[in-house]
Amino acid sequence: MVLERLLDVTDGFAVVAQDGNRRPGERHSHDRAQLLYAISGVISVTTDRGTWVVPPSRAVWLPADMEHETTGSSGVRFRSLLIETGRIPDPPGTCMVVEVTPLLRELIQKLVSIAEGGGGGAIAEAVVRLLVLELSFMPVRALNLPMPEHGGLARFCGRLRGDPASSLTVEDAAAALHMSRATFMRLFRRETGMSFGRWRQQARMLHALSLLAEGRNILDVALECGYESPSAFSAMFRRSLGQPPSAYFGHRPMQARVAKAFPAKVRNGFAQDDVQNENPKRGKRI
Repeated sequence: MVLERLLDVTDGFAVVAQDGNRRPGERHSHDRAQLLYAISGVISVTTDRGTWVVPPSRAVWLPADMEHETTGSSGVRFRSLLIETGRIPDPPGTCMVVEVTPLLRELIQKLVSIAEGGGGGAIAEAVVRLLVLELSFMPVRALNLPMPEHGGLARFCGRLRGDPASSLTVEDAAAALHMSRATFMRLFRRETGMSFGRWRQQARMLHALSLLAEGRNILDVALECGYESPSAFSAMFRRSLGQPPSAYFGHRPMQARVAKAFPAKVRNGFAQDDVQNENPKRGKRI
């Protein structure tokens, strides 16, 4: 069962809390900026410019009035802040995935608790002011997949997104688009800001995050994403995210870190470069 509720907290702030599966929704936008935080499971947010993947302990920032659609893995739980942009100095004008610090996590949870109790008041304003300050220090994570606007290139990238283990190569794409390899590579970088090799690795990694969130074992995920062995997949994953896939979803002992950082009284009150071929299962080195 899906439980979703929109709750006003204070002037310019509202929260959305959802527990349950998130099916693909219709494209929509909000007149306020949105910070979408995944408690568990993985959320994917797609706009005209690409897809952003939000695993646990991460959030995606969406500027106001940006059309998007969201999809969640099985068992996804998320909290979403809707924020009038006037409440945040110099809000980001593009989508981005950010790290949710232990403090930011507790502040979001506190806002949900305040909203469920009716919202408003001096405590709500104090929490909002601290949350806005914490948002200004959010570390950004490269968990997006930019999509080209060029029609033929967009169709080619769509095929690769749908089949991360595909053996399609640069030469295949260039031939299909009736251009030389060099022209294709220049066009690809201009449209996406990445080399083709980097983009394919990012597509595989983001697909892998969704599979891992569903509890799939590393061998199956590696093969489905086009790697010939779990070790090759794990090496790519570690290069991209700084740790192996076996540790990624369970590595942040949030409560322990909050307990260490804050006294019990306070705690209770706040209820890159181009890459070489990454040893894919099939295809040429690129």
